[in-house]
Amino acid sequence: MKLKLTKNSLKRSKLILTLAFPAIMEMSLNTLVGMADTIMISRFIGKEALAGVGFANQIIFTLIFVFSAFNAGATAMVSRSYGEGNSQRMNKIMNQNLTLNFILGIIITLFTFFFADQILNVYDITPVVKNFGVRYLKYIAIGQVFMFISFASAASLRGAGDTKTPMYITGIANILNIIGNYVLITGFSFFPELGIAGAAISTAFARFIAAALYLILFSSGRGILKLKLKLMKITHKIFKPLINLSYAAGIEQLFMQLAFFANSIFISKLDTTAAASFRILLNIESLSFMPAIGIAIAATTIVGKHLGENKPDESLKSGLTAAIIGSILGSSLALIYFFFPLQILQIFSNDLEVINYSLPILKIVALNQAFLAFVVIMIGALRGAGDTKGAMYITIIRLWFIFIPLSYYLIIISNYGVAGVWIAEIISFMIVALIVIRRFMKMEWANIEFFIED
Repeated sequence: MKLKLTKNSLKRSKLILTLAFPAIMEMSLNTLVGMADTIMISRFIGKEALAGVGFANQIIFTLIFVFSAFNAGATAMVSRSYGEGNSQRMNKIMNQNLTLNFILGIIITLFTFFFADQILNVYDITPVVKNFGVRYLKYIAIGQVFMFISFASAASLRGAGDTKTPMYITGIANILNIIGNYVLITGFSFFPELGIAGAAISTAFARFIAAALYLILFSSGRGILKLKLKLMKITHKIFKPLINLSYAAGIEQLFMQLAFFANSIFISKLDTTAAASFRILLNIESLSFMPAIGIAIAATTIVGKHLGENKPDESLKSGLTAAIIGSILGSSLALIYFFFPLQILQIFSNDLEVINYSLPILKIVALNQAFLAFVVIMIGALRGAGDTKGAMYITIIRLWFIFIPLSYYLIIISNYGVAGVWIAEIISFMIVALIVIRRFMKMEWANIEFFIED
């Protein structure tokens, strides 16, 4: 097939941006809250607390992203059904996926609460850093089930082409989180000064509010997706294709989070300044990573919708257009990182040692942004097409055959410290960009059948 990307490209780009903008805003709000947490903990408590929270959050997100993998399959199934105009199937998928996430959320909540101390033993960290991490992990565990509910709800809404509602709900929850962080960490006015526990309690409460808002929306009967108890019972007709589409995403997330986990262990062998620097740089990079995720969400929805409409060529062009838009945006943010590193770092920390350590590394981070955005969005397009296995293979290759070996060599053996993380990441994304574009252009995903029965 001869690809003419310029034909109707303006219309295509407008559709992508219309869907992507709310998702980008939602992800950016999440990023800003993470930044607010980092800034408040760093300035009001100290770098030991910041390092402890970072290690605790690594555990939390490992568990959440691996076990909420059903949402990847749910989004693909809902978007395909959306393109076919099958609202009955959409509701079955949404309700049953919500049940699965609720059950998994309860299990993860109990696990992280009761085994917080043992979990953090895997890191080579000081007793002070570990104490901060354990306290934070125990309190934050309370909100995990609500986070699972929110993720499941948002995934279904996005599959149905509604990226605005998750943005609004995330905005409300995040504003509450920022306010709660400040008053509970510092003991503002009549509130108790709870320090690190205050940050965790505030986050857990915000997640409860978000989950409640989603459930209220679905229960109200507004919109195409509705909460119905009779549809929440898990059935073979939905569960089988959901598993078929999701297990690859689950394995992908497992390998991804294990890679991040391994990388955190490498970082834990450095000093506290390096660990704090690493967390700050991750927050800064998320400024470009989250917009890439937002565009990837739009690509997932649009590619799946066009396949449901039996327009595979349009799916191809939409995926490529989304990746190009994301790369341009990533490059724009990279220029800011490269030319204004000191000003950016001073927002996050007043510790001169941490700032000086991070300055040269932030310029390296800048070089990664266009490649990161391109690969993330292309993988999102593959998921929307139902090629979750392809996304899994590509992610595992990047992380475990390129990134982790290089990261270990550069951080531990060659003593590049935190800089080694981003040097390894740049190389891994450059190589994998060629692999993912080749797979997407072959269009083998156009023949994938979900075998969904009504």
